[in-house]
Amino acid sequence: MTDSDSDGPGLRHAVLLDYMPHGRADDDRPQYQKSPVAYAVGEVDFLLYEIAFDEDADAGIGDRIVVEPQDENGSIKRLRTVDYDDFSGGAQSELEYAIEDIVTENEQRFVDFYNEAQPITLRLHQLNLLPGIGKKLRNNVLDKRKRGKFESFDDLEDRIAGLHDPKGVLVERIIEEIRDEDLKYRAFVGRETGAE
Repeated sequence: MTDSDSDGPGLRHAVLLDYMPHGRADDDRPQYQKSPVAYAVGEVDFLLYEIAFDEDADAGIGDRIVVEPQDENGSIKRLRTVDYDDFSGGAQSELEYAIEDIVTENEQRFVDFYNEAQPITLRLHQLNLLPGIGKKLRNNVLDKRKRGKFESFDDLEDRIAGLHDPKGVLVERIIEEIRDEDLKYRAFVGRETGAE
């Protein structure tokens, strides 16, 4: 079911966080009417998905699957976006690990957030959306990036005094955006943040 060998333009992937081969437990239909169900998180926009698979689907937790265009993955019967509260307990518990893996595997894309973040309003900057980044730390990041782009999370840590875990800060913000539907500003969830 993994599609790492079939990356191509226009393909969007998600990582499976929970897989229930016998359908959802709260589905009262007879077993023969239930489809295998999985919960997944999108790699680019961090949208959350509930996926109904064909009976013969070969899927498991941690698999990377194509979710768009949907017809690229013949084993998907139905796919819909859901909220964090609709996720199974298993999917919720795996979410942070999956987000951390996505950020690690796409380090340059997320380092570029620090390189390219822009003001949102006259008083608020995208960098201020990150947990623990106030005016002083934001200005330090902006000053250092004028002298040269950040190359990695290690480079960020080395050059920015007070920024101890630049990757962890991003992961924390992404999870906050996923869990809290009422956030006014979003930097990662539901946005096109780069190509896969």
